[in-house]
Amino acid sequence: MVDSRWTPADIPDLKGRTALITGAGGGIGYRTAQVLAEHGARVLLAGRRPDSLADAARRLRADVPGARLETVELDLGDLAAIREAAAPLAAGETLDLLINNAGVMNVPERRLTRDGLELTVGTNHLGHFALTAHLMPALERSAAARVVTVSAVAAAWRSGDLADLMSEHGYRPMSAYAKSKRANVVFTQELARRLARSAHRAVVVHPGSALTDLQRHTSTSRMGRLLVALASRTLMGSPSGAAWPSLYAATHPEVVGGAYLGPAGRDQTSGTPKPARLPAGADDPDLGAWLWRESERLAGVTFPAPRT
Repeated sequence: MVDSRWTPADIPDLKGRTALITGAGGGIGYRTAQVLAEHGARVLLAGRRPDSLADAARRLRADVPGARLETVELDLGDLAAIREAAAPLAAGETLDLLINNAGVMNVPERRLTRDGLELTVGTNHLGHFALTAHLMPALERSAAARVVTVSAVAAAWRSGDLADLMSEHGYRPMSAYAKSKRANVVFTQELARRLARSAHRAVVVHPGSALTDLQRHTSTSRMGRLLVALASRTLMGSPSGAAWPSLYAATHPEVVGGAYLGPAGRDQTSGTPKPARLPAGADDPDLGAWLWRESERLAGVTFPAPRT
């Protein structure tokens, strides 16, 4: 059930709750962090670049006086770095909200992560898969944790078929992106099934077509920059509106595990979130189980069994 009148102003008091947001240095991640901090949450800003995180923390403290903020250096393309970043939290912290928001897009040529994984899927899906696995002890300490993973409308593209997950038999930049975003959805559906007997929930969202740092950094050509600038004026919404699905998924009491939410506006750039149509087959338990096994193998992690 979706409350059609909801806005971020309806978010309840989040004092005593801790949220970690990847990609929090700018765009949707920054706006998500800002709103959660405004409502009293302790917010952990996670990202790859310490200078960007420090700048984001400075801006947030100016925007939200008294905000409780910490930064977590996290490279989602490095499995050892993910494990190292998560270890202090897993050892004794309680994590109530994990928002898997960061991502890369339109990498021109097939590149590999430090661990030999195709970069786009390795970052957008496998990096977040590994992070979630390592943070499960901290999430389990919460009375009712939520894992919110940010996918994209590209998850529904035909080119996002997961059969050649690492693009070893042919690489196309946006096909790799579509695979990573479909994997976000399939992973969430499987995680929701595994958490079904617990108080924890896994939810997936898409932000619509927002102009964020992700799009701004995907093209270095003059023509590419021109097209992005034109799109920003005609087609794309702002990160503020695009953060609404993540905020709704993270805080609304009636959101159920496995929900897929996106902006309600006709242009899919703004508005109260509503249920979105799952990509065909994304909720297939067999596909979910296969992707889970492959992801554990590729990322070198094993999810602990959830406590009921």
